[in-house]
Amino acid sequence: MRHIISILIENEAGALSRVAGLFSARGYNIESLSVAPTEDPSLSRMTLVTRGSEEIVEQITKQLNKLVDVVKLQDLTEGAHIEREMMLIKVRVDANGSREEVKRLSDIFRGNVIDVGPTSYVVELTGDGGKLDAFIEALGDIPILETVRCGSMGISRGEKSLRL
Repeated sequence: MRHIISILIENEAGALSRVAGLFSARGYNIESLSVAPTEDPSLSRMTLVTRGSEEIVEQITKQLNKLVDVVKLQDLTEGAHIEREMMLIKVRVDANGSREEVKRLSDIFRGNVIDVGPTSYVVELTGDGGKLDAFIEALGDIPILETVRCGSMGISRGEKSLRL
């Protein structure tokens, strides 16, 4: 089963490598990883996505909680949550209608064309992974020059929050 684990971690050099090291040492895979400072400059919020049975994820969370740098941890998949990913995708466009088609698809998927070049467009799109995959599929024969996707980010719905 897929799990989204959100971690408040001390904003110090080496903290990220200790978390990644814990996963690699035990043979667990991190599907995506996103880290950025929080409103408190001494803390960063790390969101990682992994797959495993309930037992494996429970073991992962226990081992993460033992790390000195980890302040607090929450498995977002245990409750209602919002998940988003961002993608930047560069596509080749020409005068044969692909410019209009890329703009139309961007509008349908609620994306934004953020760069217009003589032969390419860059589209910014946010949503769950399925939405981003659907956009790529909808491009059909339009050549994709480059794709960049960030890892999933997630937050609990309602009053539940990951705070000190």
